Amino acid sequence: MSFQYETIYTSISSFNDTVNTVCFDASPKTVSDGFWVGSVSGKSPMKSLLPLFELQAGLLLGSFFKQWTNDMYTLFPYGTQDIISSISSLGYVFFIFLTGVQMDFTLPMKTGKKPWAFALIGLLTPLIIGYPLLRIFEGKIGIGFGLDYDDIYIALLTNSVTMFAVIASLLNELQIQNSELGRLALSTALVMDIMSIIVTSNVVLKYTATNIFSAFYKFASLLSMAILIPLVCRPTMYWIIKHTPEGRPVRTIYLHMIITLVLILGWCSVQIGQDFTLGAFILGLSVPEGLPLGTALVKKLQFFGNHFLLPIFVSTSVMGVAIFKDLEDYENNFLKTVSYIIIFTHLIKIVSCFIPAIYSRMPIKDALALSLILNCKGVVEIGIYCNLYEARIISNGAYSVMIISVMIIASIVQLSVKFLYDPSRKYGGYQRRNMINLKPYSELKIVACIHKLHHISPITDILDLCCPTSEHPIIVDALHLIELVGSSLPLFIKHGRYRKNSSYSDAVILAFDIYEHENVGTTIIHTYTAISPFHLMYEDVCNLALEKVASIVFLPFHKRWTSDGSIEFDDKNIRTLNKKVLEISPCSVGILVTRAGINLIRESSITRLAMIFLSGKDDREGLCLAKRASRNQRIQLIVYHLMNEGKDYRDEDEKLHDNAILRDIDMGMQNVTYQKIILNDGPKTASFLHDIVNEHDYFIVGRTHDINLPQIQGLSDWSEFPELGAIGDYLASPDLKTSASVLVVQQQVSKK
Repeated sequence: MSFQYETIYTSISSFNDTVNTVCFDASPKTVSDGFWVGSVSGKSPMKSLLPLFELQAGLLLGSFFKQWTNDMYTLFPYGTQDIISSISSLGYVFFIFLTGVQMDFTLPMKTGKKPWAFALIGLLTPLIIGYPLLRIFEGKIGIGFGLDYDDIYIALLTNSVTMFAVIASLLNELQIQNSELGRLALSTALVMDIMSIIVTSNVVLKYTATNIFSAFYKFASLLSMAILIPLVCRPTMYWIIKHTPEGRPVRTIYLHMIITLVLILGWCSVQIGQDFTLGAFILGLSVPEGLPLGTALVKKLQFFGNHFLLPIFVSTSVMGVAIFKDLEDYENNFLKTVSYIIIFTHLIKIVSCFIPAIYSRMPIKDALALSLILNCKGVVEIGIYCNLYEARIISNGAYSVMIISVMIIASIVQLSVKFLYDPSRKYGGYQRRNMINLKPYSELKIVACIHKLHHISPITDILDLCCPTSEHPIIVDALHLIELVGSSLPLFIKHGRYRKNSSYSDAVILAFDIYEHENVGTTIIHTYTAISPFHLMYEDVCNLALEKVASIVFLPFHKRWTSDGSIEFDDKNIRTLNKKVLEISPCSVGILVTRAGINLIRESSITRLAMIFLSGKDDREGLCLAKRASRNQRIQLIVYHLMNEGKDYRDEDEKLHDNAILRDIDMGMQNVTYQKIILNDGPKTASFLHDIVNEHDYFIVGRTHDINLPQIQGLSDWSEFPELGAIGDYLASPDLKTSASVLVVQQQVSKK
């Protein structure tokens, strides 16, 4: 039979759904010689593999293009489908491998009973209910199905399991993996994924084993792979980590050896009748997550695998979907039955996850959101269906229905969870948590955040400003924030009093241990490490402040200047974190702008502290902190009350509150001075601040003020960092050649 379509092969002997013999050049035409020379040499763009692959990958065409048959076979000559499918499948393999790398292999042993219970019930209930029902109605359902009858059992199994990579991707898109619900969903998905792999691997054995001996051989090989890979590879990778100097990258040759091993283990998996990705996944689990090896592998493969090849893999998989053609080729009952089984399985699974969540006293909306999250489908399921289809285990019709169901389920889950779950709502509706409302002689509870080691000293200086005494102690929850790289699981680690060294936060723990020892009886410090994506770190900060009933959170500013105005440190991610915490924090917030060369608060030194007071709740909160600092006789406090001699724009409540907190500011204390400064516009305020900036070591200012106050008119127009407010932004300007640091205070934001 003659072959009428474009092809990359030299000749094809016959073509009728099945190709018997194809011939091709021993040295394939990989690179084109261009449009003009290529027409002579035969290496034209449409006859060379690399240009064709680049064109096909760029177009990412779907099945709708198939109606233009001639154009389809020009762009996709016969034979190139295998090339683009094979290359893009590498993206899927690397995606599965990185999923294993980013898992904490020991997490199932650390989690409590709740994730294990959710995983067991959520996975087994649909199978226990669904399988007997299918067997009971086997005769009625099987009419007209013929060889396709196994499709309904595969639909039941694949929709009962949950894949960790899919759940992690969903939570990342929703930006809730740091929330309480997100952490619970990740832990449950990890346990469920491992159980799912055990179940599906044994099902694959059932379909691939031809006899008892073959089944025993493949099962023994599978068990050996599951045991030997972690047993051999994990110690080897720890050896690599041990021989990597601290702070230096892992040697490239080690990374290339691991990537090669991914492909070798994939081949081994195929030889024992398993999916190509199984070996890659087990190897990924064997890689120690995080720095330095896990992080290096993620950085090496994530762009090429996840962002470039994986979308191509999904597109080529979906190209096999031809739902309207399948409706013509199959009885409508077939597709309806597969669809009903998918819907039935998900309903049972939602209920089986929802009931235990309610039993564990989760709110109804959160329980429903968790149930939906654990039912989500995504790229892993597409890969599974694609492999089953290519192996002719499922039919064309079932493949089309299952692929479309993945898209529909993923869309429904994402929209529903967005509607049901708002992680910030738990910060609203709580009692006042600020300094001004603290009861006399009550301890001051503080959350102090650290990103870099140079933040430790400024934060401890601020703790000194809080003047801890035995009558007025402070309780500090010091939180070391680390960016999550090389793992899908955010970690929140509480360092106990009798703790072993932590590779993450040794220096932070030691510094605060020393500070607590130097302030015995006045200061209690608990240290924590939070490892999470930068855009979600605010959840760790606000959750800790909420849990510990903190009155104020101290955050380092994202920039650090030297006294001559040059930038010493700048991290835009920290700025994003600070702005989000200011927006939703359940307590007051202080942002510390530090300059190098500041005078530290020590027994032998005098610290010159200035409070800039205009009006408003943030100024009153800052003044409350300044008053507390003035209890330390080594601190010389000056309160500058910037007033306007014209019209008073404050309402009566503001006047009343301002007068109340200013009333006892100058009660004969030798280290406290109160000055009224008359200023009628913003430029005069700026000039005044410029004149006094070098007379002080620290400034405390409120963040927000009434925009009608003449004292700040025009200052906001010059503001570079709105999160510091008009006064704070001016004092933090690098144009001021000073070593003074600035603490910008915002009182707890009222939430409706």
